[in-house]
Amino acid sequence: MIVRTATFLQSNTKIDKLPTANKPEYAFIGRSNVGKSSLINMLTNKRQLAKTSSTPGKTITINHFLINEEWYLVDLPGYGFAQRSKKDREAWKVMLDNYIKGRKNLISMFVLVDSRIEPQKIDLEFISHLGELQMPFGIIFTKVDKIKEGELQRNVQVYKDKLAEEWEELPPIFITSSEKEIGKDDVLNYIEHLNDEMREVRF
Repeated sequence: MIVRTATFLQSNTKIDKLPTANKPEYAFIGRSNVGKSSLINMLTNKRQLAKTSSTPGKTITINHFLINEEWYLVDLPGYGFAQRSKKDREAWKVMLDNYIKGRKNLISMFVLVDSRIEPQKIDLEFISHLGELQMPFGIIFTKVDKIKEGELQRNVQVYKDKLAEEWEELPPIFITSSEKEIGKDDVLNYIEHLNDEMREVRF
């Protein structure tokens, strides 16, 4: 897939105020500082499309972008930021669950994890929650340019082994680097494949 146009539409916290659910939608999420904004900018060929908050972890808006006039890319607020209050964490969870359950055109989510570190409890818990909600997802390993190939392969395998303890079938896994544009085609071609499968679907 070639991204020709990428347009910011809106930021919102109200599910009933989101763009009309008439196009396939793909949402990106991960712990704060996992490199989500950089990844979205890399995928869309726009350096400043997704902007990093001056206070990471505090923003709890759902950010919609229209890609090629054909599908929505959604930047969801990061989780796991230590300075977020309990009230903010609860508001985030309610909003996210309402979004996942209520967004009928949401085809898949992408959970971003840092390739340099071992599986984190908060990521595994969130992935399990997606399973409970029966939400399809893929896992994107970020920042692979900052780790040696052998170590990367070991870390990915550890993650696979950990997931296999709970999942009979592993989700799609993508290896990426925003700086080196590694994995760009893999992610976009996967989305294009899902879009092709949804051609005849009327939301």
